[in-house]
Amino acid sequence: MIASERITVPVEAVHRSATIAENVGLACSGLAVLFLVFDTVLKVLKLAPAIEGTMALGFPANSVQWIGIVELACVVLYVVPRTSVFGGLLLTGYLGGAVAAHVRISNPLVTHTLFPVYVALLLWGGLYLREKRLRDLVPLRRRTPPPV
Repeated sequence: MIASERITVPVEAVHRSATIAENVGLACSGLAVLFLVFDTVLKVLKLAPAIEGTMALGFPANSVQWIGIVELACVVLYVVPRTSVFGGLLLTGYLGGAVAAHVRISNPLVTHTLFPVYVALLLWGGLYLREKRLRDLVPLRRRTPPPV
């Protein structure tokens, strides 16, 4: 093949690849959202594990419900397609605070401190795979300009 020749890919293959990426993105986002909704429910209902965990991180017991409400608002923004990127940004800040809280009390790195980072990777990986506008804004590979 000559270097100046264009490689063509069948439209069906491109569509199939996009569909697979979107499905994987939905699965990643869904997994992260399930965890965050579970965590939110524990906090909003002020259940014992949430209160104990929050107090172990050095926060007062009366802040548990407010933390859960903030988390719920961020998750709702993430789930709504129109505001998903904004929700992702807010959840990144929320999860960054969780990392800081774990670092402050010297929790184990891989299991406790980095767990919010794992959730954030699922959130953003899922969003990246299912949101074309985000992929256009932040391409993972350098796109070569079309030949003139």
